[in-house]
Amino acid sequence: MRYLRFLVTLLVLAMAPAGAQEAMQTMLHLLDYIGADYAGAVENGKVKSADEYKELQEFTAQAEVRLKALPENAAKPTLVAGGAALAKLVADKAPPDAVAEASARLRDTLATAYGVPLGPRHAPDPARGKTLYVEHCAACHGAEGRGDGKAAKGLSPAPANFHDAGRMTGRSVYGLYNTITLGVSGTSMAAFGQLSDEDRWALAFFATSAGADATRLAQGEKLWRAGNARGTFTNLASITSLSPNEQRKRHGEDAALVQAYLAAHPEALSAGKPSPIAFARESLASALAAYRKGEVAAAREAATVAYLEGFELVEAPLDNIDKPLRLQIEREMLALRSAISGGAALATLEASVATADTLLSTAQRKLDSGELSPGAAFTSSLIILLREGLEAILLLAAIIAFITRTGRRDALPYVHAGWIAALLLGLATWAVANFLIGISGANREMTEGITALIASAMLLYVGYWLHGRSQAQAWTAFIRGSVGQALGRKTLWAMTGVSFIAVYREVFEVVLFYEALWVQAGDAGHAAVLAGIGVAALLLAATGWGIFKYSLKLPLGPFFSAMSLLMALLAIIFAGQGIAALQEAGAVGMSPVPFFTLGILGIHPTLETLGAQALVALLVALGMFAASHGAPPAQTQIKS
Repeated sequence: MRYLRFLVTLLVLAMAPAGAQEAMQTMLHLLDYIGADYAGAVENGKVKSADEYKELQEFTAQAEVRLKALPENAAKPTLVAGGAALAKLVADKAPPDAVAEASARLRDTLATAYGVPLGPRHAPDPARGKTLYVEHCAACHGAEGRGDGKAAKGLSPAPANFHDAGRMTGRSVYGLYNTITLGVSGTSMAAFGQLSDEDRWALAFFATSAGADATRLAQGEKLWRAGNARGTFTNLASITSLSPNEQRKRHGEDAALVQAYLAAHPEALSAGKPSPIAFARESLASALAAYRKGEVAAAREAATVAYLEGFELVEAPLDNIDKPLRLQIEREMLALRSAISGGAALATLEASVATADTLLSTAQRKLDSGELSPGAAFTSSLIILLREGLEAILLLAAIIAFITRTGRRDALPYVHAGWIAALLLGLATWAVANFLIGISGANREMTEGITALIASAMLLYVGYWLHGRSQAQAWTAFIRGSVGQALGRKTLWAMTGVSFIAVYREVFEVVLFYEALWVQAGDAGHAAVLAGIGVAALLLAATGWGIFKYSLKLPLGPFFSAMSLLMALLAIIFAGQGIAALQEAGAVGMSPVPFFTLGILGIHPTLETLGAQALVALLVALGMFAASHGAPPAQTQIKS
């Protein structure tokens, strides 16, 4: 499941109006600029610089207009009201802290509501940032970043001095990235949109750290290595989205010191990442801390991340040691997310977090008790591939058998191309996610959910088509007279699409689970893991061959019936799995109900997943009834 917003974001960007992302980025840039520069224009209720104050008034007016023009969103009224409040603060010459806080609150709300990424895809290379700085920036900003470059003479305003602590503590890395991307109107600061996104982030990180105090960096490194602020800095966006002043106010001086160190050494974030269980426990603690402050959205996000980026990564090895414990932790973390969304009492949430933390601690002890035995490693490896591959094998065998039975062997290359392309793309997505993008758990689940629901819809269509043919009395005439045309139009492409999706949605998750198992097994267990993969592959191949072989021996009418029922069942399963994945990503709400869990059938104890499966089951029943009673025999259709 380790993929998404990789594909979903690409789809969203492809469908978004041209310039939409840049417009949103400009809006965030305005807010960041207002918060950071206001202190230079107003002090003690009086204007210090008339030019700067006039510029800030213009920017707040622009912000109001842009906020009102945003696409409709549940948060838009709050944003519009916030924009008006910010403009009033500037007009009233309010204290700089009040303006900075208001602009930061607006920026955070806007980014969250419209899904604007506030961090780079992967850690920038500091050496690359320095090279780019010398090439593009040193002429104006100076070799050391003090704003004293040879080209700086006569420039008004003067180029920024990155050693000006008063100014830099009010600027976030994301704010600098936006300045580099968009430039600053009316100044000599040009836009560097010609540089790649990666290079602009590298420059932003370098500029942030150019004037950093060595003592503070050393203190931050010491704190980070000691494990401080691990729950605060969980990804690159947590480094880039807040200014040092904001970081200090929200999380304390230690967090500000750690942020300074990580901005200078972003690679340390992944190098020092805690174990999945430790990460889950820290994230739950962050969720509780946010809830105590009344920050419900932040608490829900932290609780979701605790599961997706933490506990989920060790579910497979824990299953082999203590499956009931794994199920108990999963249920407790689901209940915790539901409690946060439902606005539970603080005492209730504290008790829920304490329970989950105790269970996670127990899981960690069991996982740390030693490497998996070769037998356990083999069993785990076997189960992972069997569990994740069975659905895909069932579908592929059924589709291939169908095409063979209908005499359309020329269509087989399309189906084979579908699953082979899915296998290659799945592996490529894994490589990109691990080495280039760093896709979050929520994004993995979003892709998992979306592909499952698409597959469910395709299976409904194909199953309905097959069931209609199973009821025809003159199916032989149908095969001879019209199956070629039918397959050539819609059904062939639907089946090819299903073969692609069925494999693609499993590949990434399989690789992710094997990564965790490989570490858990240790050197002594690696051979057992590989043996488990081999045996599972053979069992899946035998299963597919059995379905294919015995399907060919069925009379064509019963064969169509069996295939349509199989696809209807898989459509119901995929519907449940798709909604469950979207729930884990936080995209769909959760309403727990007293019911059992059977993941292999997509059954999860929530009203949403069970409701989706019931709806698909109803559509299956209605479709089969209509196909059985509403359509004329196939022979009549052909003659007409």
